[in-house]
Amino acid sequence: MFVRLVYESFRRQKRRKLLAGAAITLGVTVATAMIAVATDIGDKINRELRTIGANLIITPQEDTLDVEIGGVNLKPPSDGAFLNEADLPKIKGTFWHNNITGFSPMLPVNVNLQHDGKTENLTLLGTYFAKPISFGKEEFRTGVRSTHPWWKVSGAWPDDFSRDVLLGERLAARLSFKDGDSVGLSGRELRVSGILSTGGAEDDEVVAPIAVAQEIIGKPGAVRRVYVSALTKPEDAFARRDPRSMSGAIYDRWYCSPYPQSIAFQLQEAIPHSHAEQIRQVAQNEGAVLTRIEGLIFLVTLAALFASALAVSAAMATAIFERRAEVGLMKALGAGRLAVASVFFAEATLLALLGGFVGFVAGGALAHQIGRSIFNSQITIAPVLFPVILVIAVIVTFVGSAAAIRKAVELDPVFALRGEL
Repeated sequence: MFVRLVYESFRRQKRRKLLAGAAITLGVTVATAMIAVATDIGDKINRELRTIGANLIITPQEDTLDVEIGGVNLKPPSDGAFLNEADLPKIKGTFWHNNITGFSPMLPVNVNLQHDGKTENLTLLGTYFAKPISFGKEEFRTGVRSTHPWWKVSGAWPDDFSRDVLLGERLAARLSFKDGDSVGLSGRELRVSGILSTGGAEDDEVVAPIAVAQEIIGKPGAVRRVYVSALTKPEDAFARRDPRSMSGAIYDRWYCSPYPQSIAFQLQEAIPHSHAEQIRQVAQNEGAVLTRIEGLIFLVTLAALFASALAVSAAMATAIFERRAEVGLMKALGAGRLAVASVFFAEATLLALLGGFVGFVAGGALAHQIGRSIFNSQITIAPVLFPVILVIAVIVTFVGSAAAIRKAVELDPVFALRGEL
C-alpha cells in the first residue's frame, strides 16, 4: 500500500513533481559544477598565476647576515657570496619537486662595452634561458622563459651553450644595435641574437648565458640568486609558525603542506649555505586571489541550493494542498503523524535521488565546459563527489519540504474531508 501511495502521487501529480525535480536538478547541477571546480581549481589558478613570475628566491646565506657595531655596518664591501651552480638540480630533489615549475639563476656582473671608440659601463646579467637539466633520471628544461614569461624578445632567444646575448630595448635603441650585430664586452666579441623587452631594469642591460657572466668574473659555477616558480597554497596562521618550535606530527603536517614557507625551508635544506624566502608581494597576491575566487564559488553554490530549496518548498506546498482530502482520509482511517510524514518524505527522497543523479551528470558536463573555456584544461571530477551530491540533494529537498510536510501531518481530518482548509 505504501509503495502504491507513492506511485499514485507521481502518476497523478506529474507536473508538480516535474517542477520540484527540475528545481532540485538545477540547484544540484550548479553545486556539482562549483564543487568540482573548487576541488580542482587550486593548481589551475596557481599555474595561471605563475604567469606573473617566480614566487620564491634563493640567496647566499651570508647575504642575510648584518654585522653592525655602534650603528656602523662592518660588512665588507663586495659583490657578496655565491651559490654553487652545481647544486641547483637539487631543487628538483625536494619533497615538492612536482610543484616546482621552473627556476632561473642570476649572476649580474659589471662589463665595459666598446662602441664607436667609446667605453660604457653596463650590467651583464647571466642566467638560464631554457637550459636542459637532469637530476637522477628526471630531465627537464628551465630558465627565464618559464619563470619570467613576460620577457619578450624581438629576434631569437640565445642558446644556453652559445655566446649569443640579448640587449635590453632601451640600451639597443640608445646605441643603435639590432639583432645579428656583434658587440664588444670586456674584450669579448658576442653576437646579439635578439632585443629584450621586460619593462624593468633589464631593458638597460645585456642578458647572456650564465657561463658568459661566470667567465667574465673568473668564477665558474658562481650564482648570486635563484628565482623559483612553485605551485603553493595560500598561507594561514599555521603556515607562518616557526618550524623550529614544532615537533612530531605537527612538524610533519607543516613540512608536507605546499606553503611557500615550507617549500622555501626545503630549498634551504637542498642548497648548501643558502637562504630561501617567498617573494611576499607575489605570494600574498596569489593567496588573496585564490581565497576570493573560492569564496565566490562557495557563495554561488549556497545561492543555487537556497533557490532550489525555495522552489521545492513552493512545489511541495502546492502539491500537499491539492492532496489535503487524501491526507484527511488517511488520518481518518487511523494513520498517525509518522505514517503520513513517511509517505511525503519517501516522495521527497525519490525526487532528490532522481534530481541528484541528473544534476550530477549535467553538473559534470558544466564543470568540463568551465575547465575548457576558462582554464583550457580538463576539470577532474572525483568519484567520491557523487554520493556527496546525492546527500546534498536529499538535504536540500528535505529542507524545502519540511514546512509543507509539517502542515500535512497537522491537518485536522474533519476539516480536510469537508474541504474547509
